[in-house]
Amino acid sequence: MASYDDDLRFAHVLADAADDITTRRFRALDLRVETKPDLTPVSDADRATEDSLRNILRRSRPRDAVLGEESGQTGIGPRRWVLDPIDATKNYVRGVPVWATLIGLMDGDDVVVGVVTAPALGRRWWAAAGGGAWTGRSLTKASRCQVSQVTQLSDASFSYSGIGGWAEAGRLDGFMSLSKAVWRTRGFGDFWSHMLVAEGAVDVSAEPDVSLWDMAALQVIVEEAGGRFTNLAGVATPDGGSVVCTNGHLHDEVLAHLTAGTAP
Repeated sequence: MASYDDDLRFAHVLADAADDITTRRFRALDLRVETKPDLTPVSDADRATEDSLRNILRRSRPRDAVLGEESGQTGIGPRRWVLDPIDATKNYVRGVPVWATLIGLMDGDDVVVGVVTAPALGRRWWAAAGGGAWTGRSLTKASRCQVSQVTQLSDASFSYSGIGGWAEAGRLDGFMSLSKAVWRTRGFGDFWSHMLVAEGAVDVSAEPDVSLWDMAALQVIVEEAGGRFTNLAGVATPDGGSVVCTNGHLHDEVLAHLTAGTAP
């Protein structure tokens, strides 16, 4: 297996640059918020962060393509950096500290490096293919991430981002079925749900409607922590339109609940 250690170190450089912008603009009195065509908010911090990361990539990785939530794709080639400058913008603009910059590197169809940096929480998670998943403040101050060993759904903790999306996707019955089957539900939401699965604090997380930039960085972290990461159809991809993360033991049972009563 190829080593992506240099790329992982570089992804941390990108994460540091992102943190510098996002933390300065968080709770800023002059933060500007607009509405995109899909009615989701975007702030000047989202755009400034993505522009900064693109400039660094243009200088340091000129041969790599870049896909970002705000400016789409530039460049072509097998290696592609996938960026979400601020995941959970709705939290960011309201002053809720649960938001992060997501930085993924894809080599072909495979995500090989992922960094999730959440400076307002004082947390960062990362992984490179074959190197395990880690959390901490830096590469040298880190502890290993490992999914839980819960094997009974009745003992499991399930985190999600909201109920509305499940209703819109026609999957509310499946969501409620799973919610009733588990020990505990909490709406930690967005990237945090899935990182909590990676570190074993939560056993199941799921979202019915996601994009590639929401998921690329997360997939390699969850899988390197020993978990399973698929869409609702059970396909292991960051680009499947939905996501289900588990500790692995519970995955098939979770999918059965979430897809109950829906057409394949």
